[in-house]
Amino acid sequence: MSDINKDSKNIINRILTEQINLTSNELDTKSTNEIVNIFSEADKEPQKAVERVIPELVNAIDEITARLKLNGRLFYIGTGTSGRLGVLDASECPPTFCTNPDLVQGIIAGGVPSLTKSSEYLEDLSEIAIADLKDRDFSCRDVLIGITASGRTPYVLSALNYSKSLNALTISISSVPESDSTLDNNIDIRLITGPEILAGSTRLKAGTATKMALNIISTSVMIKLGKVYGNRMIDLSVSNDKLLDRAIGILFDIGSVDKETSIRLLKKTNGSVKLSLLIALSGMDVIDAKQLLNDSKGNLRTALIKFKDN
Repeated sequence: MSDINKDSKNIINRILTEQINLTSNELDTKSTNEIVNIFSEADKEPQKAVERVIPELVNAIDEITARLKLNGRLFYIGTGTSGRLGVLDASECPPTFCTNPDLVQGIIAGGVPSLTKSSEYLEDLSEIAIADLKDRDFSCRDVLIGITASGRTPYVLSALNYSKSLNALTISISSVPESDSTLDNNIDIRLITGPEILAGSTRLKAGTATKMALNIISTSVMIKLGKVYGNRMIDLSVSNDKLLDRAIGILFDIGSVDKETSIRLLKKTNGSVKLSLLIALSGMDVIDAKQLLNDSKGNLRTALIKFKDN
């Protein structure tokens, strides 16, 4: 057992995310002001890390969009913080873009209980990752983004290998250089944020960079799928008062209609902001507007161009 512990220590010491951050040495002796300033300075690194992988993000977004247009689905998979970030991003897609909950899914080792309770031991259970994907009928049409800060999490690596075996689009997000972990996937996104302020706590800089990358990926894909007009979420799900107010605001700003008209349009279209906008901007009836949107593959801008051309 002592030899195993020694070997494990040697391996961990070679991983960038486990190294010691010299700027936060003697952290426990610092004043509150000093601690906050150390964090503030360190949190500039995630932005730089994201900027360095813009080409990989662009490639991922375009490839994911192409798969989703062919009825594929997007899956995030991870353990601990990485898994929670994937679940968080996936769960925001239905209310923001009115997507089917099946379109973008987050998988965390251990399922729902792991969202609120740590279950680190599951990281090493590689076999359950494949079962988790099979339970969701994961296939070659789908996309898998495996999130592993260390680049070595057995659960995630197993999922990535299974995805590759099916010839599905396979993407990895990690926070270590290739010298620490070789990841042979279709797209390899490495968010290098360096050693953490609290050594090994990848919920910090690595987690922040990962959240930023996921924000960019999912939002950009939804833009490409026609769920955004200008910078407005025209496919939002009007499921509460706040979102109703937002929908009314969108119709006012883009469609130039008052609150009363907005509410009437939303009732006619079963809460579809996009369809309501098309009606407001074109004067078409619901049936014709719906047909034009369908012919335009759900893209409002395309539908408006077709309307003007006719």
